[in-house]
Order: sequence, then C-alpha cells, then structure tokens
Amino acid sequence: MPTIVSYQQPLRQRLPEILGSVDYRNFRETLGRMREVIAMAELDRIVVAHWIRVAEEEGRRAAEEKGKRYRELSYTGLEWIQKMARQALRCGIGRSLMGDSYREFSTRLADSPLLQHFCEFDTLGPIRIPGKSTLERNEKKLPEGVIREAVCRLVLEAGGMMVGSREVLELSEPIDMDAYFVDTTCLKANIHFPVDWVLMRDATKTLMKAVRLIRRHGLKHRMQEPWQFIKEMNRLCIQMTHARNRSAGKKSRKKILRVMKQLTKKIAGHARNHRELLVQRRGETDLTERQAAQIVKRLDGVLEQLPEAMRQAHERIIGERLVKNKEKILSLYDEDLHVIVRGKAGARVEFGNTLLLSEQRQGVIVDWKLYREGVPSDATALVESLERARENYEGHEPVVVGTDRGFSSARSRGYLERRGIRDCMCPKSVSELRFRMEDEEFREQQSRRAQTEGRIGILKNNFLGQPLRGKGFSSRELSVAWAVLAHNLWVIARLPRAAAEQERQAG
Repeated sequence: MPTIVSYQQPLRQRLPEILGSVDYRNFRETLGRMREVIAMAELDRIVVAHWIRVAEEEGRRAAEEKGKRYRELSYTGLEWIQKMARQALRCGIGRSLMGDSYREFSTRLADSPLLQHFCEFDTLGPIRIPGKSTLERNEKKLPEGVIREAVCRLVLEAGGMMVGSREVLELSEPIDMDAYFVDTTCLKANIHFPVDWVLMRDATKTLMKAVRLIRRHGLKHRMQEPWQFIKEMNRLCIQMTHARNRSAGKKSRKKILRVMKQLTKKIAGHARNHRELLVQRRGETDLTERQAAQIVKRLDGVLEQLPEAMRQAHERIIGERLVKNKEKILSLYDEDLHVIVRGKAGARVEFGNTLLLSEQRQGVIVDWKLYREGVPSDATALVESLERARENYEGHEPVVVGTDRGFSSARSRGYLERRGIRDCMCPKSVSELRFRMEDEEFREQQSRRAQTEGRIGILKNNFLGQPLRGKGFSSRELSVAWAVLAHNLWVIARLPRAAAEQERQAG
C-alpha cells in the first residue's frame, strides 16, 4: 500500500442560505449525505492509493530514462496528489450524477457553489475550476477495476459485512444482501443507423478532413480541393436516399452505388498519397511527431476498413445477399459493437454492447458487466455474475435469485440448486409459471424483480445519458463504472438514517 499522508482539510467558504426551493434543499441534503458516505466508507483511500502508485511508476520511469536515481515523493507532493485525487473522485461522481458532458459539467461546476463544495473546490480566495480536458484526464486515470473496488467496498459497508464497519454508514439497518435481482439491456453506441453506403460517406469525411489538415501544413499532392469530394459524396448520398421512392428504385440504387465506389477508391488513393507525404516529409512542417502520428493513425484506421465496407455495401445492394451480423461493420470508428436483437416495440434491433446489472432489494447495484465480445446468453451471464459477487463480497451468496424468463435454463437452475440458492426465476413454460404463481414467495420476488427494469432505465437515462457519449469500449466500460458508483451513493444517501429513525421512535 503506498504511503498516504494525513490530509488537512483547508478552510472553506460558507454555502449561501437559499430559501424557498424544496428541490434545491433536497438536492443539497443528498449531496451532503453523499460526502459523509464517501468519508465513512473511506473511498478516498482507494483512489489516492492508485494515484500515488501511478505517480511513483511515472517517476521511476522518467528517472530510468534520464539515467538518474529515483527520489521518493516528498510530503508536499503526496499532499498535493491526495488533494487532486479527492477532487477527481468527487468530480467523476458529480458529473455522472448530473448526467453532463465534460464541457457541461465544467461550466456547471464554475457556476454552482453547491457543486464546488461537494467537489472540494470552495477554498478561500480565487477558485480554480478544471476544464473539460482535465476532467476527462482525471476520470480516465482511474481504471475500471479501481472504481469496481470502490463500489464493492461501499456495498460491503452498507451491508454491514466489513470488519469494523462504522455503524453501517449510520443507516437505520443494513441493506438486504439476501435477495438478488438480475437483468440485461443494450447499452447503445453513439453511432448513426449503420446503413452500408453511409459508411463510405463517413470514410470520405474523415479522410478528406485529414488530407485538408496535411495540406494546410504545406504538404500537397496533385488533386482537387478536399471539400469538393465531400460535396460530391453528399450529393450521391442524397440521390441514394431518394432512389428508393422511384419505380425503378432498385436499379437506380445499384447504379448510384457503383459511382460511389469509384469515387471512394479515388478518395482513398489521394488519402494514401498524402499519408506517405506526411511520413516522409514531416520535418518540413510544424507538426510534432505525436501530432503527425495521430493523423496517420486516423487515416490508417479508415483505410484498413474501407475495402470491407465497400464489399459489404456491394453484397447487400448490388448482390442482394445477406451479410451475417458477426461480419458486419457497424462503425468505422468503433469495432467492439454488436447487433443485438431485442424484439421490443420500437427497438427490435439495437447496436451496442450487452450490459448486465444485478441489484439488491433497496436498489443498490451489486454487480455489473459490459460485454465486449458478442452477446452472451442470459443464463451464462447469470452464473458469471453470481460467481463475481461471491468473490467480491467475501464469499457472501444471496439466499434467493429473481430474474425474467430469459435467464431460466437447465444450467442456471442446476447452478442455483448446487449453491443452495432459492430459484425464483420466471420459468419459460406458461403452465409451470401458472403453477409457481401459487407460491407466495415466488409472487413477491417476481413483483420486486419487475422494478429492476426501472433501475436500468434510471442508470441509463439519468447517469449515463442516451446515447452514451464515450467512444471505444474501454471508455464506455469506465463510464458505466462511474455511473454505478454515483448511482449507489445516491441510493444509499436517500436511505433512512439511524438518527432519524431514533428521533421518529422517540417522538
């Protein structure tokens, strides 16, 4: 465990007295209670320890590169890291709680004394608020595993399962960890509907913007202006859209796609020429090596996928053949996406990743997983979730499990029977469901299980935003972890407190 120095809280500005707004007062009380829960559960220690480890590793690496001896962090340095880590933790929680983008939260934080107080920026004198890039950098310094560790510690504290728990976070009673409710959903990716020929429009915009950037820095190869290619591709896309309404629409769409393919090949050739110019003659420009590498990476990412995207459009429009879901390119900028068939009204097919959530009776999320590879069966996901929960919560297992009918299978039922867990999963057989509905416990668990769908909606719409703005699987996975942490703090902060319960009984 890295050395963590004692943290002296600085003098803080007093929050203004606001009268007349009940919603503001409730929000203020919730934030205040969340700050108390963070302190009681000692979540700061997890985050600070990670920040110190990262700082020490970076310091040793820099010393080795310079051939010098590594010097341990000073007391002042440790104190500064601790301050920054505490602020980063609270900013990540606050941003997820408000459902803001980094830019929106930076502006809101600068304008709100209440959020400044929660995030510990309200020191005496001038207040320095981090910008959107700093907020993003600080959030991404914490990997998903560290946030999961903080969530598990919070749940253990709230459930009274930690050795020496501080009066169960001053709750009137520990949260109920005996009942386990599980459901899955699709976490939609921030992409447009993946129409095959639109991928060629996306490639044109990305390639020509990169080419325009290279040409702006003095490296030019003979070609038309990049914006003319973008204009021509947009014109073809408009024609493709309207061709569907014509009498000979199928023939027109094939003809237009052939023209789009020829234009795309021409655009790709110009992009490759400018890429080679940049690699060979970067020294003639004012671009740094890192900036040039980023431009080359952007070009390569599209150029490598472009032949397959063109083949996919050809197969579906000209060849009139189906392309398997696992072979489809849904986005040129995010490869870890899948076609998820939900079969629901208004969303029969969704594009993104499968998200599993497990909650307990009071609504605290005890386990979650965002799946990168494919779409697992619900039964497989349930067994994996129960195994993770047993590992994360010191061998504790639920007494009863409630799910919808998608999780019911021979494997999941057998697993619950071996572990001695009562099975309250909704069976797939209608006749068996009628029989089991006569059992009072089964009816109660199924009634409570229905609330899990509402919990999923709260997490996705209020804490993650729809669609989730993060690009790339790692970014989405980390965003989910931050949302779960903020959600659980919000739920626990609104549970009855022991002092309030004692006052009620005394009164």
